[in-house]
Amino acid sequence: MRIGIVILNWNGKKLLEKNLNNVIDKSNNSKIYIIDNNSSDGSQDFIKKKFPSINIIELDKNYGFAEGYNVGLKNISEELICIMNNDIEVSDNWLDPILIHFDKNPDSIAQPLILDYKNRKFFEYAGAAGGYIDKFGYPYCRGRIFDSIEENHDQYKDEKIFWASGACMVISKKIFEELNGFDSSFFAHMEEIDLCWRAFNKGYQCFSISNSYVYHEGAVSIKKNSKKLFLNYRNSLIMLTKNLPIKSLMPRLLFRLILDIISVFRHLLKGEVNFSFAILKAHFEYFKIVSKILKKRDNVLKKENYFGVNSIAFDYYVLGKKKFFRL
Repeated sequence: MRIGIVILNWNGKKLLEKNLNNVIDKSNNSKIYIIDNNSSDGSQDFIKKKFPSINIIELDKNYGFAEGYNVGLKNISEELICIMNNDIEVSDNWLDPILIHFDKNPDSIAQPLILDYKNRKFFEYAGAAGGYIDKFGYPYCRGRIFDSIEENHDQYKDEKIFWASGACMVISKKIFEELNGFDSSFFAHMEEIDLCWRAFNKGYQCFSISNSYVYHEGAVSIKKNSKKLFLNYRNSLIMLTKNLPIKSLMPRLLFRLILDIISVFRHLLKGEVNFSFAILKAHFEYFKIVSKILKKRDNVLKKENYFGVNSIAFDYYVLGKKKFFRL
């Protein structure tokens, strides 16, 4: 199958200088594209001069992660799409196991193991060895629960997962188009989980490929700050509203509200007032647009068996289960 590696870029010239040669050299049998979100740092001229063979798709403004890919991927003809951050370094032969997987499972979604760019013995926060969510929409991964990150000892093998990381995920173009791509209202963060959830509701499967490795620098485009927290909380609520079974929608959103209020007070006790306000702002923003979100719900059967554990927060903070294998 033909694969197109598609890197979204916005003012990431330094990251492209650092990582692009690596991706080109170690990604045989692929075509590489850069979707540029109207960068102002000279990224476009740099790519044209340094990498004239790379296909650059120039957008007229910064559409964000979700819509940037939606717009740019209309220009991609390959059967498989690898969505990759510009802060990724790949390992030798990383594509081979992925292509073998898609030969057997052409209509699926997958991700390699994502390791820390700076500390390569450990998994990286954004995806680790494959993602899951709990009943209330909080995400966690094999190899990463909240801020507890495991060392990689090859303990996680090929397995079905619930979501693949947008840092590096491979998806059949057929599925991406059938799902109408990412939800552009997300702008950034959680859009890949929403996409995988919608795919799950339609009967598609998601996999982690354990003998394929990439290294992610992480938290480069948006540092760990109140804006990122706001987007994560708001987008998580949008995702729940779109994808939960209708009978579960109200009780789970109400319980989620209680959990988020607890998070507000937890940040206040730690002196992180800006984080508390970010969570509150996420809820206010959500309630302003909830009627529009409800209209986005399609008639596809919403499956009840989407979650891995009832409450990852309870398991982590109350029961002290800091590692995935203890869940």
